[in-house]
Amino acid sequence: MVGTSYRPGEPGEELLDETVGSLLRRAAEQAPDTLALVEGVPDPAARRRWTYAELLDEAERAARALLGRFSPGERVAVWANNIPEWVILELAAALADITLVTVNPALRQAELRHVLGHSRAAGVFLRREYRGNPMARTLAGIRADLPHLRTSVLFEDWAEFCAEGSPDRELPETDPSSPAQIQYTSGTTGVPKGVVLHHRGITNNARLSYVRTFGLRPGEAQLNPMPLFHTAGCVLATLSAIVSLGTQVLPPYFEPGLMLELTESERCVVMGGVPTMLIAMLEHPALPRTDLSSLRYVLSGGAFVPPELVRRVEEILGVPLCIIYAQTEASPGITITRLDDSPEDRAHTVGRPLPLSEVKIVDAAGTVVPNGVTGELCTRGYHVMTGYLDAPADTAAAVDGDGWLHTGDLASMDERGYCRIEGRLKDMIIRGGENIYPREIEQVLAEHPAVAEVAVVGVPDPVWGERVAAFVRRTSGRTVAEKELFDHVRAHLAPHKTPRTWVFVEDFPLTGSGKIRKNVLREEYAAGRLREEADTSD
Repeated sequence: MVGTSYRPGEPGEELLDETVGSLLRRAAEQAPDTLALVEGVPDPAARRRWTYAELLDEAERAARALLGRFSPGERVAVWANNIPEWVILELAAALADITLVTVNPALRQAELRHVLGHSRAAGVFLRREYRGNPMARTLAGIRADLPHLRTSVLFEDWAEFCAEGSPDRELPETDPSSPAQIQYTSGTTGVPKGVVLHHRGITNNARLSYVRTFGLRPGEAQLNPMPLFHTAGCVLATLSAIVSLGTQVLPPYFEPGLMLELTESERCVVMGGVPTMLIAMLEHPALPRTDLSSLRYVLSGGAFVPPELVRRVEEILGVPLCIIYAQTEASPGITITRLDDSPEDRAHTVGRPLPLSEVKIVDAAGTVVPNGVTGELCTRGYHVMTGYLDAPADTAAAVDGDGWLHTGDLASMDERGYCRIEGRLKDMIIRGGENIYPREIEQVLAEHPAVAEVAVVGVPDPVWGERVAAFVRRTSGRTVAEKELFDHVRAHLAPHKTPRTWVFVEDFPLTGSGKIRKNVLREEYAAGRLREEADTSD
């Protein structure tokens, strides 16, 4: 397949038959006194800390307590922000062979009803309240609609719950192919689907993405700002710390000043997050006086990372910014840029496929396209999900008969195997019969110094079918008019790709994992709740 957009995945790695529980047990055996987990609250004196021996001991007690209320194979949900007990519950569920259902703490009543009802969760662990969301009261209001839900436990009662764990209760053996987690998709289009992830997939993915790529070393502190309900938080960050015998520093929420302080005080070697997080940290007034000399690299992904942001991070922080291309259905990592990649590759690509993971780019007929041609990115290997929970038709549409996961992302691949993401199939704009990829326009606009963030979508047009609309958040302290941005795009792209509608916003509607909800932008614009600055015609 020389000259085509197919890579078999780099050899030289072994696929390990491990579970989340076996990772923890091995870490506690190899490094019992190494610091494993730090609660990254603002007050350094109040930060709780666990060694690997302590973390295993508490996880095993919690696992025995779980088995006092649930049976192996049942599902238990966790509905909370980033607290250490979340991580301990994740590990305990794995040790008890119980499937963890992760729930976004921002969900409201109808959304929560769907996740708990669809997953048939037998129990849920939750905060009483978080950031104005009355979680306990919300759960009480839908409890009658959830016949499978037998138990709910507030995290404020965590110690009492763990005390239920009988020390003579045996913990089961867990098969690496059994379900570890059910994660619900962001729901940017349609009803969220439950992605069933197995132990073999998530443990190997954490090892082959972060640990192998970045050479994480025992005892190194790793800042985890990503929400735990998302694979970036509870799989890549949490499990890579355990695999590498490192220290996970877990802030309870994202706040840019706190991220900077934790990086300095805990001597973190890595920090990162989705682009909105990185921008907030770069723009924070504490940055110039923060000692970030411990940093070895910065990570990003989960959304479009503009090349200009990569260059800005590397210039200001003096370390490489690496991008991981991931999807929940792939456990989640698929491709990644490496520390030794050229600055050009780090800025303009999402790197090469991870070891043991096949990647190809195909056209609408399923044929692998030549290098440099845009098509849908597909991946195959150990990391592909078991399927969507109770949705065989959706699963069959996503994973074909040969085991290829169709990501729905438009991409191209060069002759070296480096990939560029061009956008989502569903986001592609068709204007007068021509295909327009929003990612290309977003990249050009992101290079303008007055543009902090941008989202390009298609909106209805009576003549062309769709027209290009740009939703722009200006850089703090900068002003820019529509005409200047129009001219900027026109200087770089063809006329039909230049936005005709411009809407300036103060912030963007985001998913729980930090992705811009383009469907909401379309809906708000169509309803007249977002006012355009101008509409420029040819």
